[in-house]
Amino acid sequence: MEQWDVIVIGAGVVGAAAARELARFRLKIGVLEKELDVACGNSSRNTGMLHAGFTYKPGSLKAECAVEGNQEFDQVAEELGVPFKRTGKLVVGFTDHDMENILKYKGIGEQNGVKGMRIIDKEEIRRIDPNAGGEFAMYVPSSGILDPMAYTIALAENACQNGVRFFFGREVTDIRRLEDEDCYLLETPKGDFKTRWVVNCAGMFASKISAMLGYPDYPVKGFKGEYYVLDKKAGAFLSIPVYPAPNDNGGFATHATPTIDGNVLVGPDSYVTEDWEDYKVTKEHMDGLFADGRKMFKQMKRDYFIRNFAGIRWKRYDPETGAILDFKLEADASHPHTVNLVGIESPGVTCALPLARRAAALLAAQEHPAANQDFNPVRPVEKRFYEMTREEKARAIEKDPEYGEIVCRCETVTRAEIRKAIHNPLGVCTVTGIKNRTRATMGRCQGGYCETRITEMIEEEMGIRPEDVRYSRENSYMFTGPVRSREKDHFGEMGGAAQ
Repeated sequence: MEQWDVIVIGAGVVGAAAARELARFRLKIGVLEKELDVACGNSSRNTGMLHAGFTYKPGSLKAECAVEGNQEFDQVAEELGVPFKRTGKLVVGFTDHDMENILKYKGIGEQNGVKGMRIIDKEEIRRIDPNAGGEFAMYVPSSGILDPMAYTIALAENACQNGVRFFFGREVTDIRRLEDEDCYLLETPKGDFKTRWVVNCAGMFASKISAMLGYPDYPVKGFKGEYYVLDKKAGAFLSIPVYPAPNDNGGFATHATPTIDGNVLVGPDSYVTEDWEDYKVTKEHMDGLFADGRKMFKQMKRDYFIRNFAGIRWKRYDPETGAILDFKLEADASHPHTVNLVGIESPGVTCALPLARRAAALLAAQEHPAANQDFNPVRPVEKRFYEMTREEKARAIEKDPEYGEIVCRCETVTRAEIRKAIHNPLGVCTVTGIKNRTRATMGRCQGGYCETRITEMIEEEMGIRPEDVRYSRENSYMFTGPVRSREKDHFGEMGGAAQ
């Protein structure tokens, strides 16, 4: 059995960030993830906002990390090759009470160090974006938008580039302290791991891992939110995220947010769920989102709907008062060689690297590892075909003819890009893994044209049977038996992926 210096549990955005920060030291680092890819939990089920930090209690870890993460992100995005726009944000209001809350949280933001916030009238709202709702607003210039899946992938790939190894399909089912060997034994269904240090970044399951490490099984509560995804036709009408005035507790109702790739997200709503992975969406909540979304975004039309999804923010709370608590980051001497992160929900994407640095610093303060002089924070990224100039496209096709074959028509993704994504540094080969790396299947037809072609490419490139191809999770088989013959049909194309 291999001996590791550090095992990070969880490959969401915080786990991937922790792995990258730990790679700055000369340590043997592994990451265990129960799913078949990074960002399969709430790291991919959120709005994709880079938050400014004006709704979090001054002095809290949330506030500190949100402002820090926001202010550094231009450099981070450049290092990792992650598309990012500092769009600003409109926090709009309609009533006197809305104005009271906006002014309250403007003051909190100023205490936290958020810069440039100002109150604007309806006329200026229209100048910034004529499709935004509201009678008045707070303009927050430091807010921005990014693709949280692409960001998590980038963090993980950069960690991998710097020597970290990722192990997927490894759910940690038990942890035992081996005192005589001064290490931990982590049990998974696909083999056990011995490690000197454990860093808990398990997201929604962090409280369970916390208990396995001997820390409290912290009470957490799931706040579920549902979303609409609008196609790029809607994106042409929205240039800035539009949020309603925060409620008395600093939370937000339904908002409209442009995505980095030109779509629009409308949502989330918020309600409590008891199920750990309750990602279904419901007509009741979709109807509510439609009504509320039209207040924020005037071009909210059913014609633009192409998809919906749900996410769950697992918040740490006080069971006596019901109060939502701050992020928990600890390294208790009574639980040697552990770093424990629990209750890391929104704004977890913004806070990921600041939290990771603090986690790595707790480990380094005890372990005193040598610096990794070869650490490279820059992740090389190739330009996407749809972003290339005509001349660049011609050169790409000349070098690799598969750039000349479009597999995903909606998003203009080529066969060459799909092939390269299948052979990604993390070794992920699910359909959604390819989707999240290329945007194939994310367009208006939602994979109606390209999904079977991608599936067939996975089979061919990986040398696996059709029945072994997964959509996203361990048991999400694309095929369970014959679909169509592989003989050419009368259109001259291969009939189907399964035999």
